[in-house]
Amino acid sequence: MKMSRAQLYRRIDQAEEGEWESLKRLAEQSPWRQKYHIQPVAGLLNDPNGFAFYEGEYHLFYQWFPLGTGHGMKYWYHTSSSDLVHWKNRGIGIAPGGPFDSHGAFSGSAIEKDGKLYLMYTGNTRSPDWIRHPFQCMAVMEPDGAITKLEQPVILKVPRGYTDHFRDPKVWKADGSYYCVIGAQRLDMTGSAVLFRSPDLRQWHFEGEIGTSLKSFGYMWECPDYFELDGTGILLFSPQGMTPQGDRFRNIYQSGYLTGKPINLSDREFHHGEFRELDYGFDYYAPQTTQAPDGRRLMTAWMGLPEIDYPTDDHGWAHCLTLPRELSLENGRLIQRPVRELTKLRGCKTEAGTVVKDETVSIAELAGTAYELLVHIQEDGADRFGIEFRAGRHERTVIYYDRKEGKLVLDRSLSGQSFALEYGTERKCPLQLRDGMLILHLFVDISSVEVFANDGEATFTARIFPERESTGVNLFAEGGKAVFDAVKWDTQ
Repeated sequence: MKMSRAQLYRRIDQAEEGEWESLKRLAEQSPWRQKYHIQPVAGLLNDPNGFAFYEGEYHLFYQWFPLGTGHGMKYWYHTSSSDLVHWKNRGIGIAPGGPFDSHGAFSGSAIEKDGKLYLMYTGNTRSPDWIRHPFQCMAVMEPDGAITKLEQPVILKVPRGYTDHFRDPKVWKADGSYYCVIGAQRLDMTGSAVLFRSPDLRQWHFEGEIGTSLKSFGYMWECPDYFELDGTGILLFSPQGMTPQGDRFRNIYQSGYLTGKPINLSDREFHHGEFRELDYGFDYYAPQTTQAPDGRRLMTAWMGLPEIDYPTDDHGWAHCLTLPRELSLENGRLIQRPVRELTKLRGCKTEAGTVVKDETVSIAELAGTAYELLVHIQEDGADRFGIEFRAGRHERTVIYYDRKEGKLVLDRSLSGQSFALEYGTERKCPLQLRDGMLILHLFVDISSVEVFANDGEATFTARIFPERESTGVNLFAEGGKAVFDAVKWDTQ
């Protein structure tokens, strides 16, 4: 049942008696609750926010609407972890309701200064006739975890030349100054990103737009994030309004990146290559990065998309975050690998190897509902070869390589309860075998899969909603032979 606007824009303290408790009970009973991904106790999760290492722990907040599975009154929900693997729910981080965030504490980021963690976010307000007015706001977290909002916004106005679609500040420090990049929409309804500078995180000066060659690339750029890796400048953003092109831009909205020479902060020029999608799967949006104490660049994202109904909506909860990934750069392209700490999830280990020729072989010892699976496949004449997982009598999710097309394909047409069918049931990306070898690294959870292909060269992220009994893993080859070597770890 869709909520009315009045129902969507309630704070949790405005819930009816027993409403929150019954929503939590409903979510608890859902057959698709994840085992090892960050998910809301109930309600809707979306963008990751405020990802930072502070006081010996990683802090990761997310956008949260507690009272249903629609996009309503947004909070920042707080989680923390010492190891990026086991996350602790810390409760509400930032609650909306002040004059500058009356209709939601929207996305933003975090940075440490003077022993405190500064949380910069977009305050969402609406006029009586429902016109949006965004403010860039700040909250400060003390070492004991207490969070206090500053009374006044730190950026009061949208700069001239842009609409009120102006949000998602991502902060960093360079050359003794603080900078933030904000997603914006020009008055001609095209997307862009703009830059602000501050000496102290409180007084911000509008520097101007980041100069890219993308003058008409979607109508809005959400969740921008700028960082440098190995001397290369990287701008992540999530453009809305892209038209599909072949295998590209198949989802309702995209997330991707530009690489080039580091942005010249004095004139904001960014000389970059082509826009590349970060993930080739079905459910991936609004990524955010942070830097680990050891220098690694880490990234997580929302494993979902706006404006799409998901099967868990009927169960009182929606969405989860992706596993954290570590980023590296090879030949101007981002490589994404699961963070090395995830080996802590490994429980019981099983190994299996077989040669498959023009058939599908079920490997009973690889079956399961939540596991890590690493498979090396040596092509030996087969036209197509791959893995079926979460397979049952009528269900399966398939990842396979099509040698004639030179593409890796994820097919969820038979994955279980279907959704978002208007956006198709297959995703593809071009991928070259390495001396005839394909390496597939899968993290399967109760209702998701994350595929890392060829050591992070390509990733596919997807929600899937199979029946509990669909646990099988099948290996197949068509038109010839393929040699499979598999290692599976149950997740603990």
